[in-house]
Amino acid sequence: MAEVHRLRVDAVIEETADARSFVLSGVDFAVRPGQFLTVRAGDVARCYSLSSAPGEPLKITVKRTPDGYGSHWMCSSLAAGTELDVLAPAGVFTPSSLDGSLLAFAAGSGITPVMSIVRAVLTQGSGRVFLVYANRDEASVIFARDLSELARQHPDRLTVVHWLESVQGLPSVAGLRAFVRDCDEAFVCGPGPFMEAARKALHDAPVVHVEKFVSLSSDPFSAVVPVVDDRPDAVVEVELDGERHRFPWPARTKLLDLLLEKGLDAPYSCREGACSACACRLVEGEVKMLNNDVLDSEDIAEGIVLACQSVPVTDTVKISYE
Repeated sequence: MAEVHRLRVDAVIEETADARSFVLSGVDFAVRPGQFLTVRAGDVARCYSLSSAPGEPLKITVKRTPDGYGSHWMCSSLAAGTELDVLAPAGVFTPSSLDGSLLAFAAGSGITPVMSIVRAVLTQGSGRVFLVYANRDEASVIFARDLSELARQHPDRLTVVHWLESVQGLPSVAGLRAFVRDCDEAFVCGPGPFMEAARKALHDAPVVHVEKFVSLSSDPFSAVVPVVDDRPDAVVEVELDGERHRFPWPARTKLLDLLLEKGLDAPYSCREGACSACACRLVEGEVKMLNNDVLDSEDIAEGIVLACQSVPVTDTVKISYE
């Protein structure tokens, strides 16, 4: 089982009527812009994106949803002084460079990881960001004041276009395509229909990162019982944190479960094939992913696999965590 960290809530910030930010302290994590924390929220585990940039006080932002137990618990129960159990930051919704030209499409609480990226680019890099941000109406715009101030401070590096459904209607492929421009990387985060429209609008973009919000059905804080199998073991060689490890790999055991059982601090969050926190590169051999809700065909063609869903196909496998 990965290490569980206890953080303290230092402040609660009301962003809108149904969204709150929580400033946290207690552990000096290594963080990349756009990552998320897996949080024990009452009786469930949930993933919440960081809205702060690396080097800033750790902050997650949560929007209360109608049927969301976790978001209701976070927004109703947490106050300054409350303690939270979390897993280390994870996720690959991150820019390869803070010095490039980025295009972002966000809707609703999908602004949260994008805000982390925007802050990092403007304060720690030399890149530029063009952001299209969709919401129901003006009152529901999370970080409205912060975005306005950042755009004022960096007029040549940050452009923010607000799309309000109360004025322009629902975002459409054609409407979003009007804002597509040359970029090094594009980022998309928001509700499913919005992301689908944005991905179609970004059809010709060179690199498109997509972040889906998922509700976890399993408990990533609990230990996993290894699966017993009579079939011969494969052998896996794993490069992680600059070290090489070699283990027998039982045929029905998922790679992540094996690594955690062996005491390795492999990254993960959902354990369901939905978040990409456990993504690694297949260097040699073949694996089968039992479920994949996040990697696209280009990722798979590049050898990216999900450790939480991978079982061995060939007798020998080599894996690298980059």
